[in-house]
Amino acid sequence: MKILVCISSVPDTTAKINFTADKSAFDKNGIQWVINPLDEFALTKAIKLQESQGATVTVINVGDAGTEPVIRKALAIGANDAVRVNIEAKDSYSTAKEIAKIAQDGGYDLVIAGKESIDYNGGAVPGMVAQILNQPFVNACVGLEVNGGEATAVREIEGGKETISVKLPAVIAGQKGMVEEKDLIIPNMRGIMSARTKPLQVVEPTSTEVKVEAVSFDSVPPRAAVKLVSPDNLDELVRLLHEEAKVI
Repeated sequence: MKILVCISSVPDTTAKINFTADKSAFDKNGIQWVINPLDEFALTKAIKLQESQGATVTVINVGDAGTEPVIRKALAIGANDAVRVNIEAKDSYSTAKEIAKIAQDGGYDLVIAGKESIDYNGGAVPGMVAQILNQPFVNACVGLEVNGGEATAVREIEGGKETISVKLPAVIAGQKGMVEEKDLIIPNMRGIMSARTKPLQVVEPTSTEVKVEAVSFDSVPPRAAVKLVSPDNLDELVRLLHEEAKVI
């Protein structure tokens, strides 16, 4: 079985986010980059399938050379090889189109991705990949098992969970719960050293077409100062909630 895992390079969750002076782009200065956390759940699940079923795992990233440290971390976690499409990911469609081309040419049985990246939270890429490939798609998965030519996925729905069986090849978008957080793989020294020699293929994009352009960015307004109210002064608390917070 061949598995293709999509990974994004995103700012560390503790990074302070700023934009350029004209607010036209994200300011990358001083940012520490990591594997998108939801993609890390997907990658760990793929590695478990590698261990249990002898699957080969390839990671794919659409990005410039600056994303290679994140790709090498994915290789250190256990992926067999990697592909980087040499273009900055600027919109969901162009990203999905490049991933789908690699998936189709490589004859992968299963494409796994996080359901969204934590920087833009678009959540569109996995579904677009499935549509381009004309393959079954299951979103928001919190469980996945593969038996022969069939995958059984568990996904969250309103008020519960749903179990779905699909024929391979298929596209799966996972989230937290696809594996337990305690099972996420931290690269050891052996993995880090072996990642240096694992194949990382760089391919040129099929097109530079971009259908969506970011016009401007705005920072989240700073939080207002906190007011402390004595637990004995309920009348003042009610007044503040009514007149200032306007929540009652």
